[in-house]
Amino acid sequence: MPYAPKEQIETFLLALDNSMKKFMNFKWIAFLALTLLSFTTSYGQDNVIDEVVWVVGDEAIWKSEVEEARLSALYEGRRFEGDPYCVIPEEIAVQKLFLHQAALDSIEVSESEVIQQVDYMINLYINNIGSREKMEEYFNKTSTQIRESLRENAREGLTVQKMQQQLVGEVKVTPAEVRRYFKDLPPDSIPYIPTQVEVEIITQQPKVPLEEIESVKERLREFTDRVNKGESFTMLARMYSEDRGSAMNGGELPRFMGRAELDPAFANVAFNLQSPDKVSKIVESEFGFHIIQLVEKRGDRIKVRHILLKPHIPEESITAANARLDSIADDVRKGTFTFEEAAERLSHDKDTRNNHGLLPNPHNNTSKFEMQELPPEIAKVVDQMEVGEISHAFTMIPEDTGKEECVIVKLKSRTNGHKATVADDYQNLKNIVLEKRRQELLEKWIRGKQRHTYVRIADSWKKNCTFKYPGWIKE
Repeated sequence: MPYAPKEQIETFLLALDNSMKKFMNFKWIAFLALTLLSFTTSYGQDNVIDEVVWVVGDEAIWKSEVEEARLSALYEGRRFEGDPYCVIPEEIAVQKLFLHQAALDSIEVSESEVIQQVDYMINLYINNIGSREKMEEYFNKTSTQIRESLRENAREGLTVQKMQQQLVGEVKVTPAEVRRYFKDLPPDSIPYIPTQVEVEIITQQPKVPLEEIESVKERLREFTDRVNKGESFTMLARMYSEDRGSAMNGGELPRFMGRAELDPAFANVAFNLQSPDKVSKIVESEFGFHIIQLVEKRGDRIKVRHILLKPHIPEESITAANARLDSIADDVRKGTFTFEEAAERLSHDKDTRNNHGLLPNPHNNTSKFEMQELPPEIAKVVDQMEVGEISHAFTMIPEDTGKEECVIVKLKSRTNGHKATVADDYQNLKNIVLEKRRQELLEKWIRGKQRHTYVRIADSWKKNCTFKYPGWIKE
């Protein structure tokens, strides 16, 4: 796909601090496809028509709302500490407290943030269900309808997160606090740190013969001629585009996008289009070659459809690139130059070249990976390596580009799984203490907010309930 690689979304998601997530409405945390369905008949425990079960301030919590979240939890495999018909409405009520405060404090979420979160959820559904088509079949809705169903939940969840961040502010802990926390932990509560590795890589892009590139361009020129003669761009995209994510939607990208969200070369051409009746010139991006058609412009955002073709890489090009990498590895083993020097001068990977080949972990903003966090092709190789060892060349297909590349890796370090110690795992323990402090601050705020908020709970929805925050029921 021609839009910016998943790193942008992953970077955004990293901002969702784990300590914040715990306080979000469960409808958002465990939000699942079932919440997109319309519950128009009966809900809940007693098979009766929908009803208001809680009122928080001037906001109602409906029985259907609770039931949607409960069904989501069943799908997600969540286990509740207590009756879900007690736990879930309390979680929704907590979110409403944060949303009310956010409105008072004029906390706003940008449309781009909402779009990014919705994209993340859509991709999550597609990965879990198997394909975009299966997702649409599962929900009996188009991708556009599913996307619209997610928007408000995304907006609320992100608003809550921003409100929590504002309430917590900059929490700091001292080394003494971290040591004290660790000292007071029972032995069976000491955190376990999984095995982590650091990996350096050198990549080479196999050469594509000029005749293959010309063949791809000729096919795209043929498609342009067919559109100009009256054929449907949408139909051609469905049949021939190699961006399968958009092809099933007639080549149309899933939403309006800004320049920064698109591959730069693709964006330059797309934003210069003026008429939906015209087809762009052929443009080369990191994904392959495209022709583009304008759908609509809205200010500084654009919606387009495209046809992507990727040049075929012949086996001899892959063999040559692998041989080149194996030669580089041999020179490193002989001491001609270091792996890091070779990565800086010879690697085609722009994201690691300036960091001596060290692979960054987008999940934690460090260079350390748990094995399941590595690309599967790299994990399979690294799992059998010793520290300092350099692999033989192999091929992989990165998710962000979908283009085959050849790779050698060096295992820089391996830290085996172990019980945390202050000496070796100070940062991990510091993060645990920081999270604990944030949770304490938010819980204190929730209890204070309860005292000044009107709350009414239907009698049948508070019997036998032991709430986390008892202040909901005022004597």
